[in-house]
Amino acid sequence: MRTAVDIGSRLELFVDDWLLEETPGAWLRLHQPVPRETVFQFDQAWESPVSACSNVILDGGLYRMWYRAGADGDQRAAYAESEDGIHWRRPSMGMVEFEGSTENNILLDGSVASQMAVFEDANPSASGERRYKAISRIRRADGERDAIRGHYSADGFAWNTFEKDPILTAPDDGTRPAFDSHNVAFWDGARGHYVMYMRSWIPDPGSHRGQGVRSIRRSVSDDFTNWTAPAQIDLGDSPLEHLYTNACTPYFRAPHIYLMFPRRFVPERKFHDEPIPDGASEGVFMSSRDGIRWDRRFLEPFLPPGPDPDNWTDRSMTAGVGVLPTGPAEMSLYYKERNLRPTARFRRGSLRTDGFASLYAPFGGGAALTRPLTFAGGELILNYATSAAGSLRVEVQDAEGRPIEGYSFAESEEIFGDEIERAARWAGGVGAGALAGRVVRLRFAMREAHVYSMRFR
Repeated sequence: MRTAVDIGSRLELFVDDWLLEETPGAWLRLHQPVPRETVFQFDQAWESPVSACSNVILDGGLYRMWYRAGADGDQRAAYAESEDGIHWRRPSMGMVEFEGSTENNILLDGSVASQMAVFEDANPSASGERRYKAISRIRRADGERDAIRGHYSADGFAWNTFEKDPILTAPDDGTRPAFDSHNVAFWDGARGHYVMYMRSWIPDPGSHRGQGVRSIRRSVSDDFTNWTAPAQIDLGDSPLEHLYTNACTPYFRAPHIYLMFPRRFVPERKFHDEPIPDGASEGVFMSSRDGIRWDRRFLEPFLPPGPDPDNWTDRSMTAGVGVLPTGPAEMSLYYKERNLRPTARFRRGSLRTDGFASLYAPFGGGAALTRPLTFAGGELILNYATSAAGSLRVEVQDAEGRPIEGYSFAESEEIFGDEIERAARWAGGVGAGALAGRVVRLRFAMREAHVYSMRFR
């Protein structure tokens, strides 16, 4: 039997088996975002078909996006905003001149900030003038090691460079030094430090052209200035694949869980006969409980190219940073489509709240048993969906696996429907509050049912 864990009243996602001990007839199932509207095409003179790297936050009631505009030679940092996360505008900022005019949405020239990643700093000790922070790549000459530059701002518009410049230099560890990706940083409130995820290479003579495999490494800092030596993240026994970007974010409803949406790059494939770079891409999904060891159980695509032939180009289907609520039961992320094409664009994708993956049982039925746990709260809240003929019941057992009187399957209310929040009840409308603080296990009996998340509220 696994060790009991205290989950308090926090939300737990079924993106991994951390909470699960047995799942006879049931399994974890990945879900894909539903493609929604085009956010905007890269049709401004200062943009290009290789514009990319969206970074979206919800700042009060305003959705704010920073992204890379321009081609490889001048990757300008640009800005867009929205009241609802659906309808976006690129305001004229009047800050950077382009072709004789400042009537554009450029915030920084590419020589200052290339592939910029922005976050609102929730560190309690962060000053107002450094409320927003960002990192960008310092492009180096051939043979020199790439580096990361730090930026800070009071409003997300006017940016300053950190006194220490750069804040991090790629290690001289025999791998390729390039940081040529959308590197990401943020404040991890659950662990009390800053975290950075950046591009790396894993040597592999058997890879395409023997160049090695793109991967991801991690560094942490207490002050955003002095960073630990970058170390490769642990991908377990998953196959070696090119993971070109990372788009890492703590999940906004459960920040103790990290989510990552790397772009899987397949360099040896070419779908089109045109003289464009080789390669096909798609977004994948993985999660972590400590930021170091990553669960890659889902090897199928999270953001597939789909039937649009213009998505079958290298570096398409690149997820940006940020997963945000856009409705009472909906969340959204943003991704790049049609790389290299004149119609290159950002698109919004939506998922049900908490709906990255689910614990699922088919029509024939299945069950799941949690590890021993303790909790705080009065109600067991489930985010679930069943078919019209499907159902879900919950039994509460003691630490030894015996049904607790009053909380057996026979006494549980049958649950069916499709709700983001449903309180589990037992005979007489009893909730789970009387068991708070006691070591228990939950057993689910499921038929054509999904459970996306649970919490004791």
